[in-house]
Amino acid sequence: MARIAVIGAGMGALAAAARLAVAGHRVVVYERAATYGGAVGRFERDGFAFDTGPGLLHLPAVYRDLFVKTGKEPLEACVDLVQVDPASRHVFADGTEVLLPNASRAGVVSALDEALGAGAGERWGDFLVRAREAWDRTRRPLLEEPLWPNWRELGEREPYPAVPHKRLLRTRRASTLDEIAAWELRDPRLTALLDSHALAYGLDPRNTPASAAVLPYMEHAFGTWYVRGGIRELARAVYERCLARRVEFVFGAEVTGIVEKDGRAAGLELADGTVAEADHVVAGVHPVRLNGMTEHVLQDDGDMRPDLESPRPGRFTVLLALRGRGDTGATHRTVVHAPDRTAELDFVSYLSDTDEPVRPTVTVLRPDDPALRPDDEHESVVLSAAAPADVDWAEGDTAERFAGLLVTAAETAVPGLTERLIWREVRSPGLSAREFAAEDGAVPPPALAAAHSRFLHPANTTRFPGLDLVGGWAHPGGGLPHAGMSGALVAGLIVEGPDFRGSQ
Repeated sequence: MARIAVIGAGMGALAAAARLAVAGHRVVVYERAATYGGAVGRFERDGFAFDTGPGLLHLPAVYRDLFVKTGKEPLEACVDLVQVDPASRHVFADGTEVLLPNASRAGVVSALDEALGAGAGERWGDFLVRAREAWDRTRRPLLEEPLWPNWRELGEREPYPAVPHKRLLRTRRASTLDEIAAWELRDPRLTALLDSHALAYGLDPRNTPASAAVLPYMEHAFGTWYVRGGIRELARAVYERCLARRVEFVFGAEVTGIVEKDGRAAGLELADGTVAEADHVVAGVHPVRLNGMTEHVLQDDGDMRPDLESPRPGRFTVLLALRGRGDTGATHRTVVHAPDRTAELDFVSYLSDTDEPVRPTVTVLRPDDPALRPDDEHESVVLSAAAPADVDWAEGDTAERFAGLLVTAAETAVPGLTERLIWREVRSPGLSAREFAAEDGAVPPPALAAAHSRFLHPANTTRFPGLDLVGGWAHPGGGLPHAGMSGALVAGLIVEGPDFRGSQ
């Protein structure tokens, strides 16, 4: 039995801790915040409750596998997991609206044809077929296997089978989401639909590889799911599974250093001066913060992917407490698309000539969940949008003005919103950074193939023996499914050693 110290209690770290404990190791998790879950947080006030991180779950099989492998109780015995149908409502800049059914290609094609005109649904449906091929080509190396030693091969070939596009005397194939939209989808509303999947991770479709087509495909193929009580309930269930497997937790414990002995990681130094000895260390923190804990080289210069020093977008959230019963049959998720695509993408990507906020693409979540409201005469609503993480949101009224833009967009989705508003809570990326040690509040993107490996993440193993990486800033990147898989990969590498070839 090895002593394993885990830094951080995010979802990837919890998934690794539970699996390692089942394998017979003594696992202790050190978290500098007062609770578990990382960015899967919760805000409560006056009987209202809100998810402050992800509000929906895709690819629930990752967590089903975690619960099967760590105990007899399946996931559904620990949380109330339900499919969201329709999966989403989209309100486009020209006023067009469409309801997209959950996990039904034929239904999506029909809905898009009816709302956007004949042919639109077929083009999107054909895109999903090609996206499936990209998924099939990259699923194992980017989600289920440790990062290849020859990882650069993942960046050399684009797995998305783009349609040849003839322009003048040249034939080209789409290499970015932007080119897929222009050459294959050929409709600004379908472009906005595709953009919204990239923006959910702070990605600019203009420079995001075509392989990111797997993001809308994953949602389409595996459905959109909600955990009653909020996604925070998923974090609770994983935490309680850890406790049941005798994982120990130390909250309010800030790790300041990694102890080195005989050339390998041998424990942790805490801010209060104590030392926690360990045979192995698993770090679920941002690499920039981790690099400050040790002078040991963790990766060669060519190993750091993506550029973690440059500013990245984060998630700006507005929590709304509303009086009055929500309209019957309200769509759980509505996406209100930005009126000016270029202005939004420039703002999110730090390319704008001004810091003046522009109206973004806004996701409106209206879960019909009694656990999130004082009674049936009230409603809790969450608005979110991608936004630059390093803007000084505390300066003047910048945050409030941007929040106002989100609320204006949300009025399309929530009838009578202004008159029903009791109070609102504004949460900028910087607030997330302070609460969850998210290193300026940036949202980690998932690992993606192509683009010369710019969208890959550091391997779970490091060049510091005894230290492994887990969570959104390590392979296979950000997102709830990816976090769960990172925990599986790290546990497999520790339990089975370097010959571990991934989950089955």
